[in-house]
Amino acid sequence: MDFLDKNDKQAQNEIASYVGRLLREAFGKGPQSVFVSISRPYIVIYLRNFLSPTEKILLRQDQLLSIQHTRDLVMRSLIPEIKAYLLIHTDMKICEFYYDWALHNQSGVFVGIGSNDDCNLAASVQKGYVGKEALHQEIDQISHQIQKSPEEIYSCMINERTLLVVRQGILISIGKEFIRLGFEESLKIAERNLEKRYLHSNNTHFQNILNSKVIDVFADWDFHLDKSIIVFILNPSQ
Repeated sequence: MDFLDKNDKQAQNEIASYVGRLLREAFGKGPQSVFVSISRPYIVIYLRNFLSPTEKILLRQDQLLSIQHTRDLVMRSLIPEIKAYLLIHTDMKICEFYYDWALHNQSGVFVGIGSNDDCNLAASVQKGYVGKEALHQEIDQISHQIQKSPEEIYSCMINERTLLVVRQGILISIGKEFIRLGFEESLKIAERNLEKRYLHSNNTHFQNILNSKVIDVFADWDFHLDKSIIVFILNPSQ
């Protein structure tokens, strides 16, 4: 089945409508807009203006952790539904699923990574783009400051507005021990706060490397796979 090659735009529109409806039912308010980008084996779903009235009140009171915790609980039930929908409508078996929020921008991102059968992974990550080598060096330095240099970094420019970076092998021994002791959520919160602080502080540098304005930056981890993703949302016209 080569559904995406024939009906790519239709598939993306259907997925966007479905995700918007699913989030509206789960949170009481859905995102104002949903942008779906597919480049096998990757699918990136970018959400804009997604913050409920209750969350806005909590955000004004600096209750970010409360919002993140509640969203994490809801996402645990939604992820299997999203994976099942993507399998039906794209024929992609999503083996890895990541998500993150930029609450200050009222935005968010979902990232699905399909199985190796979905396409030639090596071909997709070997495609070049402006600043690729310099970006990998910058990501390596940030990773080294927080934990350690990744064993592997690869990236893919999904489209001119969506850049996905994947890191493999970043956990150090103390992080693995936190996970073994059941503190995975606390570790993820600490990682997210630290890493996104570095990513945002280097925003201008990233823009110079990529020759594009960075609108949003997201990051998430799968500690059991010892993998992490970073998504840059770009505006190449600025």
